[in-house]
Order: sequence, then C-alpha cells, then structure tokens
Amino acid sequence: MDDDRLTFLTDLLTTPSPAGFEADGQRVWVSYVETFADDVRVDSYGNAVAVHEGSADGPEIAFAGHADEIGYIVRDVTEDGFLRIAPIGGADRTVSKGQHVTVHGDGGDVPGVVGQTAIHLRDVGEEEYDDLEEQFVDVGAESAAEASELVEIGDPITVETRVRDLHGSRMAARGMDNRVGTWAAAEALRRAVEADADATVYAVSTVQEELGVQGAKMVGYDLHPDAAVAIDVTHATDNPDVAGKRTGPVELGAGPVVTRGSANHPDVVALARDAADAADLDVQLQAAGIRTGTDADAFYTSRNGVPSLNVGIPNRYMHTPVEVVDTGDLDGVATLLGAMAERAADAAPFGVDL
Repeated sequence: MDDDRLTFLTDLLTTPSPAGFEADGQRVWVSYVETFADDVRVDSYGNAVAVHEGSADGPEIAFAGHADEIGYIVRDVTEDGFLRIAPIGGADRTVSKGQHVTVHGDGGDVPGVVGQTAIHLRDVGEEEYDDLEEQFVDVGAESAAEASELVEIGDPITVETRVRDLHGSRMAARGMDNRVGTWAAAEALRRAVEADADATVYAVSTVQEELGVQGAKMVGYDLHPDAAVAIDVTHATDNPDVAGKRTGPVELGAGPVVTRGSANHPDVVALARDAADAADLDVQLQAAGIRTGTDADAFYTSRNGVPSLNVGIPNRYMHTPVEVVDTGDLDGVATLLGAMAERAADAAPFGVDL
C-alpha cells in the first residue's frame, strides 16, 4: 500500500463515524474520491456515491462499503453527573468498561471514561458483565446540571483509540468494520478510472449498516445497478481463543474472501473468481447458507433483484476497539475489485438460465 492510500485509510480510521452520525467520516471519503470521480452525490441520509462513467452500452456495477461504526449513545444523565449509555449497533458489553471515550456533542467533543469499579472493591470471582444500559460514562462532572452543560441526551459516543502498526503488514484500530470496505470501494473506483473501464462503476459509502443495512436499502433502490458488490469485514478465525465449532477457513493475510450461497449470485461469484485468476490473486471461499450479515442482503432484494456478492476482508476481534487486519488483504481486495470492473462488460448480463 503506497503512502497516499495509507494516509486515506488512516484518515478514515481516525474520524469518528458512529451509525446515525456518519457525516464527518463521509466528508473524508467524499473529499478523496472527488479528485478522480466523474461525479459524486450524497442523499438525504448521507449515503455517498462516486461514479466512473463507462461506455453507453456497458453494464453498471456498484462497489459498496459501509461508513458507520458501532458505539454508544447518551440515554440519561444522573443527578451526580454520570452519563447512562445505550449501544449504537452491536456494541460489545464485555470490552467497554475501563475505556477512554469521546462524547460527540454539538458544542464539541467531551472526553470521558467508562467507569469500572477497582478490583480491590469487587468480589473477585463472582463478577458478571453488566449490560451496557447499566454502565456509565464519567466526564468529570459533579452534577446533572454541570454534565448537561457539556452533553445532551442522544449524543453519540466512540471509544478513544489510535491506529497502530503491528508486526509486518498487520494493523490494529477500532472501526476497521467497515472503513476498510469504504477504502476498498474508493480504490476500486480509482483503478476503474485509470483503466478506463467500459463498465460504469459506482463506489458507494453507505450509512447505518450496523442498524440493519438501512443505507444499502436506500442506495439499492436509487441506483438499481446490474450488479452490486458489498465489501465488508469477515471473521478471521485463526486466533487461539475461537471455539472449535466456530473456526472456519478464513485466515488473516490469506487474501480476499468470496462468499457463496444466499445473496451471492452465481454469475457475480464467477466474475470474482475469474477476475482473481486473471490477476493471479489468491482468494478464500466462505459459505453463507442463510444470510451474509452485510449490505449484500439489502442490495440483492432491491427493486426486482440486483445480482449481488459479498467480498470479505479478514478481520480479527470484530466489534472491539482492537480490530486487526492485514494490509496485504486490503491490497488484494483492491486488485480483485479493479479486475472485476475491467471484466464486468464481458461477464454481463448477470442472470439465471432456466
């Protein structure tokens, strides 16, 4: 990954973008893609779409990642000035206590911590994980009035972390899910522009995926492309604490993951695998017997059906503040999507022969 692409990725990862409050993150994405896209547009809820205009008779293919991340939201202020919280998306109650957080208020960011009673004051060995609604944020206020001068009910909260380079090509940060997908969508568009692909290519950064693929529902109806590819993280199950029944074939650093079954249209799967072969790129396979859990689930049921595919980026420790990816996998996904854009015109139309 070159310096420009790494800077873009880092900017995405360090810009808070909790579901329902994605505007700041979307501005970073739009600012980057508008330097090479033929057009960029944003809808009422903040879904962003950048376009490479292909030939008039070429197919249309969308590459989409979701901009939002999990987090918390202020649901109440106690008389003593503590903030009661609720989850935004699938926040993990087991990793929240003892974390530095930022409350994103209209008047500016407010630092805080999620309180955790000291080990000396607990009955060790009898602890249970409190629900998030039972946890609290301490911003240093001593009363409800003092806290209410800083924050309001409904303000979003994100965990305060930093991007860290681990050994080799591994990188850790919060919100890899799914800023890496929006990064890949933008990179796919840039490569399509450089190749002057015959297909019209849409790079999409959706909102509110963590709340039920809501943004993709809007985009799928609005665009109605010939094919759509949702790029999202998927579980790398190669770390030692994954239960045996949950281990699978996906490994960190072994390349992009092509999903089969459920929403994944056989013709789009074939396009991805053929493109990988042409690019001499190793891919991993993953099964989805019921649903993918990604924006692909919304795209494929839009209008009269959009042939769709979920391409996964291996990710360890999903929905924690220390998600880990391999930048080699990110480069591999960008290569795969770029090759798909170049071959889309030859592969279309996408349908089922009966």
